Amino acid sequence: MTQEVHTQVTPEELAHAFEEEAPPIDLSRYAVEDWVTLAVFWGMSFCVFLQFFTRYVMNNSFAWTEEIAINCLVVVVFLGSVMCTRTTRHIHVDVLYHYLPAGAGRYLALAVNVITICFFAYMSWLLWRYVGIVHRERMVTINLPRNVVFYAVFAGFVLMMLRAIQVFIGNIRRGYSALERPAAFDGLGE
Repeated sequence: MTQEVHTQVTPEELAHAFEEEAPPIDLSRYAVEDWVTLAVFWGMSFCVFLQFFTRYVMNNSFAWTEEIAINCLVVVVFLGSVMCTRTTRHIHVDVLYHYLPAGAGRYLALAVNVITICFFAYMSWLLWRYVGIVHRERMVTINLPRNVVFYAVFAGFVLMMLRAIQVFIGNIRRGYSALERPAAFDGLGE
């Protein structure tokens, strides 16, 4: 085993380390759907807190907070998936690309992009049909239309499809994808 070498730091040096100026905040890598997802997440967090507070502090819980929180979680999952699509952060297996010739890996990566776009398009179509079937449903504990959640999931799939097309075009222009060169996509800005 190798010995770790620790440099001695004086208390003054440690105190002055926190005086360094913070780098400027760059919010440009976030898209509109990220901010909507964040707002829905905080709405869900408020409902969960309200449920906890009314149940354990007031000993009389609001029944509607659980249903709203669950529906918010569904919206957060599908709108958050849009960000994962845009930044190529969905789970994928890239070990095969290390053993394939570059040309074969390129064609396989493009095929994966096309299949992904087709999957999101098909799911969008299915959700559109489903919303048409259940458009009159109401929530159980509060008299609100449930189709708002289904429309949000539909919007999530449509946006994932559009972002997948955007990623596909970027992969063609760049000449490689995250499957072929995962190290090139280690930053969140891609």
